Amino acid sequence: MSSRKASDLFVECLEVEGVKYVFGIPGEETLDLNESLQDSSIDFIPVRHEQGGAYMADMYGRLTGRAGVCLGTLGPGATNLITAVADAFLDRSPLVALTGQADLQRMHKESHQYIDVVSMFKPVTKWNTRLNAAGVIPEVVRKAFKVAQEPKPGPTHIELPEDVMGDQIDAEPLPAGAGRRRLEPSAADLLGAAELIGNAIYPIILAGNGVSRAGAAPALRELVRATGIGVAETFMGKGALDFEDPHALGTVGLQSRDYALAGFEDADVVITIGYDLVEHAPSNWNPKRDKKIICIDSVPSEVDANFVTEIDLVGDLYHILSRLAEELRHSPRTVVRSRLDDIVLGRFEAAKDDDAFPMQPPRALWEIRQALGRHDMLISDVGLHKLWIARMFPAHEPNTVLIANGLAGMGIALPTAIAAKLVHPGRRVVTVNGDGGFLMNVQELETAVRLKTPIVNVIWENSQFGSIVWKQDKKFGRHFGTDFTNPDFVKLADAFGMPAWRCDSVEDFGSRLRHALSLELPSLIVVPIDYSLDVSISEELGTETVAA
Repeated sequence: MSSRKASDLFVECLEVEGVKYVFGIPGEETLDLNESLQDSSIDFIPVRHEQGGAYMADMYGRLTGRAGVCLGTLGPGATNLITAVADAFLDRSPLVALTGQADLQRMHKESHQYIDVVSMFKPVTKWNTRLNAAGVIPEVVRKAFKVAQEPKPGPTHIELPEDVMGDQIDAEPLPAGAGRRRLEPSAADLLGAAELIGNAIYPIILAGNGVSRAGAAPALRELVRATGIGVAETFMGKGALDFEDPHALGTVGLQSRDYALAGFEDADVVITIGYDLVEHAPSNWNPKRDKKIICIDSVPSEVDANFVTEIDLVGDLYHILSRLAEELRHSPRTVVRSRLDDIVLGRFEAAKDDDAFPMQPPRALWEIRQALGRHDMLISDVGLHKLWIARMFPAHEPNTVLIANGLAGMGIALPTAIAAKLVHPGRRVVTVNGDGGFLMNVQELETAVRLKTPIVNVIWENSQFGSIVWKQDKKFGRHFGTDFTNPDFVKLADAFGMPAWRCDSVEDFGSRLRHALSLELPSLIVVPIDYSLDVSISEELGTETVAA
């Protein structure tokens, strides 16, 4: 061991954990840490707002399973991280947030920019702590990453007092974990679940975010091939099954009749796989509490009166699904068509002939689907367009249609797209944003240009907070407090040094999008959008059950 600054040891610990990027803004209280990062193998990526940096760390963790790292200084730098850290908390993304802080000697009294950041982060992290002494750095860093990455993943936080980071220390990093333990349920529980499914008259699967998170989509697909059981997906579960698979029942959760039309009304056994109640309450699909439920997840099931499980299969989803496929493959079932899927995909296919302008959402989504390959990525911001994407945009593969449906904060798409491109440089990445949400993190256009991340940002422009207009019109027959004006987005993008276009026809959008996707630099496309077509699509689907 050799004596060096505590910040050097801290960064060595990050390197041992496999950290490639730290997204954030440097501060006076993180001077030592930023110098140590500069001399390391880690790329420190300056962002233009701490929230943007935390969203980037959120997406990095979501796509890799390894905790993304973000950095803010004390006070306002720390408070700026909160929204995106909370998003990682409810969307189950592994993330480690680092914040600077004043010297330990200042914390007992009123002091410039000092607030109790550890208490502030407590409700939105799995674990967080203040680094009170340099000697505990190896343990604290190891614990932060271990807790962030173990099921269910989420954010942790370490506060770094300035004087502690400047201390001299003799210590070495602890070795990183050897990977997640592959837990599995007992043989009796597995056989019990297989028997319950095998004896069911009409079993159905509800697949959520956890399937993609666990890399279990191939095992799910093998299970449905072996058994013939249909799969409905939550918003964040899109792509667990290829939408063209005959077992795909569609994306549920937008409207009250979604579950019935997908088959839940007739189901006697519901198998939830990686399902997070934070997306959709079980009362939507088990209102009479008459379903027998098998919960397959990485942690024990949540307590809910409409989610009383017969069997919990807790552990590695891939292994559990593979075992069930082996047990059940000798009694395959006939595939049952989904009325929900027929309605939604029928409307989507019909959109290709809709030449109305301003464009209606289905035609805009149809053009994007035609321009993207099966492994390319669409990232949705939050607003009325998110509901259209969740309802209608078809996904072939997991983690290719990315929707924030836990905290669901506006402004997430642009920064997360930058991180997605860093993780998957060979894939094309498109964001869809409302004009309301886009300006909330527009400053990260500079980050995208500086990093030369070729993402295409599509703005659906209607000069309103569209989801609130929709809700107000339904409830009151009028809307208020929802209208605004926009800058000239094309000129704004030009000021950031990137190409941009405003579309003046349906055909213009398709050609502009294909051209933008061929470029090796970020770009922006503005599409005037007409939201007069109700996202509900059909009265048969019932009233909406979720917020945008």
